[in-house]
Amino acid sequence: MQKILLLRFSSIGDIVLTSPVVRCLKTQLESIEIHYLTKKTFASILEANPYIDKVYTFDKVKNPLKGVVNELKKEEYDLIVDLHKNIRSWYVSKKLGIRTLTFKKLNPQKWLLTQFKINWMPEVHIVDRYLDTVSSLNVTNDGQGLDYNIPSSDYIDPSSIDPRLKSQQYLVFVIGAAHATKRLPPSKIKSICRLLKEAFIVLIGGKGDIEAAKHIESAGAHVMNTCGQFNLHQSASIVDQARLVIAHDTGFMHIAAALKRPIVSIWGNTVPQFGMYPYLPADDANFRMIEHPNLACRPCSKIGYPKCPKGHFNCMNQLEEAAIVQTIQEFF
Repeated sequence: MQKILLLRFSSIGDIVLTSPVVRCLKTQLESIEIHYLTKKTFASILEANPYIDKVYTFDKVKNPLKGVVNELKKEEYDLIVDLHKNIRSWYVSKKLGIRTLTFKKLNPQKWLLTQFKINWMPEVHIVDRYLDTVSSLNVTNDGQGLDYNIPSSDYIDPSSIDPRLKSQQYLVFVIGAAHATKRLPPSKIKSICRLLKEAFIVLIGGKGDIEAAKHIESAGAHVMNTCGQFNLHQSASIVDQARLVIAHDTGFMHIAAALKRPIVSIWGNTVPQFGMYPYLPADDANFRMIEHPNLACRPCSKIGYPKCPKGHFNCMNQLEEAAIVQTIQEFF
C-alpha cells in the first residue's frame, strides 16, 4: 500500500479545485492511501470526500503545524503532492524529507498581469495545472470535473426555508466573497433582485454577510435571506437544488460547478485569465461570465482588497444591473 499526502491549506474554492487530483490519483493508481493536510476551518470539505482516507488539520492556536508534522512523520508517506507551494508546505516537505511533487504557482506571471497588464498566463484552467503536478505518475484528467460531497444529514429541503420554494425552481444569489473588491455593492444586488421579481431568489452567505443581506432582501417578498443560518454543506445543498446560481469569483462558484449547476459569475478586480473560472469540462456552455471588458486598472490583485485601491471601484460600479439581469433571464 502506497501512502500519498496532499497539501492544500486554503481556501474553500482552491480546495474544491484540487478534488480532481484526489479522485484521479485514487482511481488510476493501484493500492494507494490518500491523506490530506489542510487548515481546520476547511476540514469538513475533505472529510466528506470518499476518495480521501484521512484528513489532518492544523490551526495557529490549538494545533500548530509543528505538532502535526510530528504526527505525519509516523505515517511514513511514500510521496507528498504539494498543491499549495508556500513556506508552510515547504516546511512540511522538508521535515518529512521525502519525494515531493510541487504545483507550479506561476506567481511571476500573475505579478506581470496585475502590475503591468502583461498576460503571460497559460490558457489553461488551474485544475489542469494541478493535475499536471502528478503527470509523472501517469495520472491523467478523467474529464469528470470537480467533486463536492454533501453529507445526507446536511441536506436541506428548500421548502423548509419557504413553502414556496421547490427544487430546480429558484435562483441562488451567493452575495459574499472573502474580499470586498470581489463583491457587488449590496445596493446593486438589491437592484438586480428587484428586477428579477418573477423569480424566487435565495440569498446565501456567511455571518459576515448578514447586514448586507438584510438590505438586499428588502427588494421584495420573492427574496429569501439565509445568510448566516446554515453551515457550508447545508448551504451547498441549497445550491445543489437551484435552477441557477449567481456568484462572484469565490468558493461557492466552484462548489456550484462541482454540483453541475448553471452559473452566472460576476467578476470585479480579479479576472478569469488567472485560470479559476467555473470548471465544467463536460458542459462548458453551462456558465456565463460578467466582467468589465475595458478597464485599464483591472486586474489590480490576484486575490482582492478590503476596498478599491483607486477609490472608484469601477470594475463593479460600472456593471449595469439591467445587463446582468438580461444575462440571468436568458440563462434561467
